[in-house]
Amino acid sequence: MALTWFQKIKQGLTKTSSRLADGVAGIFTGKRRLDDDALEELEEVLISADLGPAMAARMVAELAKNKFDKEISDLEVREAFAAHVTSVLEPVAKPIAVDRTRKPHIVLVVGVNGSGKTTTIGKLAKHYSEQGLTVMLAAGDTFRAAAVEQLKVWGERTNCPVIAKETGADAASLAFDAIQQAKEQNVDLLLIDTAGRLHNKTGLMQELQKVVRVIGKQDPDAPHDTIMVLDATTGQNAVQQVSVFGDMVKVTGLVLTKLDGTAKGGVMVALADRFGLPVHCIGVGEQADDLRAFTANDFARGLMGLE
Repeated sequence: MALTWFQKIKQGLTKTSSRLADGVAGIFTGKRRLDDDALEELEEVLISADLGPAMAARMVAELAKNKFDKEISDLEVREAFAAHVTSVLEPVAKPIAVDRTRKPHIVLVVGVNGSGKTTTIGKLAKHYSEQGLTVMLAAGDTFRAAAVEQLKVWGERTNCPVIAKETGADAASLAFDAIQQAKEQNVDLLLIDTAGRLHNKTGLMQELQKVVRVIGKQDPDAPHDTIMVLDATTGQNAVQQVSVFGDMVKVTGLVLTKLDGTAKGGVMVALADRFGLPVHCIGVGEQADDLRAFTANDFARGLMGLE
């Protein structure tokens, strides 16, 4: 029987939730009085799952406010933490809002090497074409022939045209051409891939700024979304990446991939808390329908190993 999306999230977050649930259970065998030592241990468990020091401190402070010096079970602790995480994630759980009047609505996809940008674009193309939108893909990662080929495969799978040039071509001019063609063909959604670049490589970051400038010449409001794809396995490094990319290009939303391969899934909570950027969707597997929008409560309960 096919898994529900909540079951997929829960399954995908198993590595993180095991770390959290086992950690909390290890502190509270049966019931235990919530004292300073227990709070300190809980904070360490939260930090180990990459929720970040600031978030962890706030979560244990909130728990202490209501339960300090009282007997409490590990289930009660996880329920309280899930409620806190839900409150942090609810304001940022927002799917991409495609404006069909734009023709095209232009989405630029950015991120560091290996974060899963090209695959994410393919999965988004499948999702939106199934919603009845016309979608075009632009192979803006002109450095890697493999990325162009990968995008072409997704184009064939989803019946979406792919605009591509030879390896090493100027990414900004490719973006320009793609927008021209998308306008001519009255396309609803244009997804533009970019080369993966380390956030500490100034030259590559300046090239990305050039792509943004060229897109802006075609449409002063574009890109309408600049989505950063993050590999959840990088944990707290993702926070630094968003900070630097946000300074260089205006990141408007996030996609978190590879949550099924990490015990650091708590980083999503740290990102939401620090930046407040919309998290459009999350990836918990390899299949096309393993990347979807999420609900805050489902994610929070999955994270804490709750039904």
